Amino acid sequence: MAVRRLNHAVLYVHGLQRTVDFYRSTLGFEVRLEIPARAAFLRAPGSVNDHDLGLFEIGVGRAPDRPEHPGLYHLAWEVGTLADLADTRDKLLKAGALVGESDHRVSKSLYAKDPSGIEFEVLWRVPAEDWAAETADGDMILPLDLDAAIARWGQDQATGAAAGSPT
Repeated sequence: MAVRRLNHAVLYVHGLQRTVDFYRSTLGFEVRLEIPARAAFLRAPGSVNDHDLGLFEIGVGRAPDRPEHPGLYHLAWEVGTLADLADTRDKLLKAGALVGESDHRVSKSLYAKDPSGIEFEVLWRVPAEDWAAETADGDMILPLDLDAAIARWGQDQATGAAAGSPT
């Protein structure tokens, strides 16, 4: 059996409530369960998982294997359409969290950091039938041109998990 997608991730964070608020406002996560000042379990909109993200408060300067850093680099979540990606970009910019953008030829990606400095990726998957053409020549990582991607595929084409595809 092959892994198909991220089921959930668990992060050690500094500032639990600030981190919960961040993921709620930028990615639309909902709180499923919260243990005040200790832990929170969040779910992405439309997810069938009990939770997609677990957050544990560790306090400033403590993590099990790297005492100077909160933990995990990085996670990648998938959105269904380029309109979703553009909306997410706007929210991340408003939050001051966007740190990069890349065109990986088979995906269009945004990179951001949460309030604890943990980086994550939000991507839209290019339709699988276009992968060969996308990777035929040139560099594998290019600057993201979201307007060009929307011009090519449209803003509402659902791909990947959003379209029911395991690839």
